[in-house]
Amino acid sequence: MATPIHSPVTALLTQHQIAFQVIEIPLSDDKKPIRSLEELLSAQGLDPQSVVRSVVFKGEHSGFSLLAVAGGGRADWALLRAHLNERKCRMAEYDEVPEATGYVVGAVPPIALPDSLRVLVDSSVARYEAVVIGSGVLGYALALRTADLWPLLNGKAQGSFIKE
Repeated sequence: MATPIHSPVTALLTQHQIAFQVIEIPLSDDKKPIRSLEELLSAQGLDPQSVVRSVVFKGEHSGFSLLAVAGGGRADWALLRAHLNERKCRMAEYDEVPEATGYVVGAVPPIALPDSLRVLVDSSVARYEAVVIGSGVLGYALALRTADLWPLLNGKAQGSFIKE
C-alpha cells in the first residue's frame, strides 16, 4: 500500500474527486530523487515519458513562470521569449524555485500553484492517456488520467513551447 501523503496538490485532486495513485520515489543519501525514475515507473506499468516536468524560469520583465512539459522535449527558449514578449529568460535558480512555486525542486506540480505564477502547458502533456506529476512532497509523485488533469489546467496558456 502506498504511503498516504497530504499536500495542496492532493487536497485539490480530492476536492475535485479526481482519482490518483501515489508513487514513492526513493531519495538518495543527499535527499535528492533517484535518477532512475524511468525504471521505477516502467516497473509499475507506467509510461516513463508521461512524467510532466515543471520547468521554472524567470523572464527579464515578466517574473517567474512554469512550463509543464511531458516526454523528452526541451524548452524552446525562443518560443517562450516570444510568448512572454521577453528579450531574455533564464532557468530559475535552485533556491528561487520554492520562492516562486511554494514547493522544493523535485516535487513541483503543474497545479495547486500560487496565483501569481504564470503557467504554460505544452501540448506534449495531452499526448498521454495518463501522466505523472509532482505531488508537492519530495519523494512522491502522483499518477492520474490526463483527462482528469486537463480541467485543472483550464485557463492556463497552452501551446507548443518545446524542441522535440
